[in-house]
Amino acid sequence: MQLTHLDDNNQPNMVDVTLKEDSSRVATASGIIEMSRSAFDDIINKKAKKGPVLQTAIIAAIMGAKKTSELIPMCHPLLLTSVKCESEELPELPGFKLIVTVKLKGQTGVEMEALNGVSIGLLTIYDMIKAVDKTMVIKDIRLEYKSGGKSGEYRRH
Repeated sequence: MQLTHLDDNNQPNMVDVTLKEDSSRVATASGIIEMSRSAFDDIINKKAKKGPVLQTAIIAAIMGAKKTSELIPMCHPLLLTSVKCESEELPELPGFKLIVTVKLKGQTGVEMEALNGVSIGLLTIYDMIKAVDKTMVIKDIRLEYKSGGKSGEYRRH
């Protein structure tokens, strides 16, 4: 099997998408950060010393999605048409879940952009509340859904 990121001489190669048709592409990824009750309460009660944690994490997730090609070596720079991030409170952990959905009309998918957005958003939460809890765990970063392109639709069950 020929790997798409290696050329005939086994050298790294960004996939050539020149001849691929544009299609509408969507990807949604999610991830969780688990933390102490006191860190969770500080975020919920807006008492974090570094400012509004969830709002800042959402901005960071959007920025992370937009900068994916600068961080992941073989990702194409993309003209994203939409990046949305939602946060969910998970008081039973305690913690939060971030869900990032990325869209474009183009020649390559946006799965990595959604995954990178989630990762950067969760890391931002960690950074902003680490003075309260250094034991936080970032986990379950995963693709939830993708559509468009040759491989079609995927939905996690």
